[in-house]
Amino acid sequence: MSRPLDLSRKQHQQLAETLCKLTKRFNKHEVQCLMKVFSTLVATFPEQRIGIGLDRTKFRNVLHTTFGMTDDMIMDRVFRAFDKDNDSYVNMKEWVEGLSIFLRGTLDEKIKFCFDVFDLNGDGFISREEMFHMLKSSLIKQPTEEDPDEGVKDLVEIALKKMDYDHDNKVSYADFEKAVKVDNLLLEAFGPCLPDSKSALAFEEQAFKKSKDD
Repeated sequence: MSRPLDLSRKQHQQLAETLCKLTKRFNKHEVQCLMKVFSTLVATFPEQRIGIGLDRTKFRNVLHTTFGMTDDMIMDRVFRAFDKDNDSYVNMKEWVEGLSIFLRGTLDEKIKFCFDVFDLNGDGFISREEMFHMLKSSLIKQPTEEDPDEGVKDLVEIALKKMDYDHDNKVSYADFEKAVKVDNLLLEAFGPCLPDSKSALAFEEQAFKKSKDD
């Protein structure tokens, strides 16, 4: 297997072992494969600063072409969820750690991930306004005589009725966690921010397949 980002063999092995311990979702071979995928993606975009990683536009391109995501607002938020250090790039460590939840996270990890995606302003709550913007963004636009905003407002009310356990007109993390554990379908209530099983499996099969270089 070719070594990513021109690391020495020893550095490559050490980084793979470190990421394997951090994620606990991938074995060492799988981590090395994800590192190789990352390096290939970065090399595909020569304008990227290799030492840093993928910027928002290139990362969104991966979400769209690999995992079939189409919602601009949600893709931006997924990028933010991966970009833990907020430097506007997803680096290799963030890539592997993010994918560990994205592809193989526990329900609790996915609840935290989705809540962070949906909490647009990072204040610890999903407000009515945030619900409205996300639902309006994710709904397929259909020509209709009715005011589309009214339909979105109705969906917001339904969401609050199902998830706002303390009746404060917003959804806290505790509300969201409780609601999702009662009904798992509410995990992506405000937009698809995780890959579907088919896309996830296809990515893993492609990324982890044995090659002559392994």
